[in-house]
Amino acid sequence: MAILKVQGHSGLVKETRTKAVINTNISEYNIYMARLKSRNQQSDELRSAVKEINSLKAELREIKELVKGITK
Repeated sequence: MAILKVQGHSGLVKETRTKAVINTNISEYNIYMARLKSRNQQSDELRSAVKEINSLKAELREIKELVKGITK
């Protein structure tokens, strides 16, 4: 497995067999992973909020039906 430096990019190397470009800059990788983790957390929070809203809608429908039943 031969590795060549990418011209003009100090943190990148190219693996000659697969032609994969690999980032060897650890700080950039850590920044990327932090952004990915943050994005996943935001996605989880949004998913949780949507579930809560749907639950509240269902409860509100149930309350409406009970009120309709009482008023008849």
